Amino acid sequence: MKKLIVANWKMNPNSQEEAKNKFEEIREGSRGLKSEVVVCPPSVYLYASGFGEGVISMGAQNVYFEEKGAFTGEISCVMLKDLGVEYVIIGHSERRKYFLETDEIINKKIKTALQAGLKVIFCIGETAEDRNNGDKEDVLERQIKIGLDGVVSENLNIAYEPVWAIGTGDNCSVKETKESIEFIKKFLNPENRILYGGSVKSENSGSYIKEAETDGLLVGGASLDPKELIDIVKSAE
Repeated sequence: MKKLIVANWKMNPNSQEEAKNKFEEIREGSRGLKSEVVVCPPSVYLYASGFGEGVISMGAQNVYFEEKGAFTGEISCVMLKDLGVEYVIIGHSERRKYFLETDEIINKKIKTALQAGLKVIFCIGETAEDRNNGDKEDVLERQIKIGLDGVVSENLNIAYEPVWAIGTGDNCSVKETKESIEFIKKFLNPENRILYGGSVKSENSGSYIKEAETDGLLVGGASLDPKELIDIVKSAE
């Protein structure tokens, strides 16, 4: 099973030209590498991404669970498929926090995306409060059981992202990550890859792959630097 390295650009960069330049640099740097590389830009840059030749895959940061209709501002699975999108991130902590997405809404999105033939990157993770109160495993179990209710698919990937580690520089230790990965595995099928995300950079990425025994990484801020992203991919080889 190939390692999966996912770049989540979030709401960056600020121009189509900059996005194209980053795409090109990542594509060239990914040639000959064994890992599967997915770039998830803002939706406005999906069409202009210039993906091709099977070197890197294209992913979306969000999707809605209806095929079409009066849902201003939303994007459907059909639209993403038409653009050649292969992956979609669902359940990211920022979607949960700022856009009030519940486990039930996330479940609907996952089912719709998988039915449409998209590969899902399903994000789960505990907050600092959950962790400090000793509720981490309860939170992860709830997110998995509700989020994946009625879901069985080899196109499902889980991204364990402790919320307290995202963009803070306070990344989760390899030991704790490995323990969390082992806990999450209890609820999944063997073919489901489990990634780690949260302040990932080239200095620590290899440890998450080799020592924490993850199947890949979900990279945020560091993925906006193509050279840094390629170094992260190389650390998984």
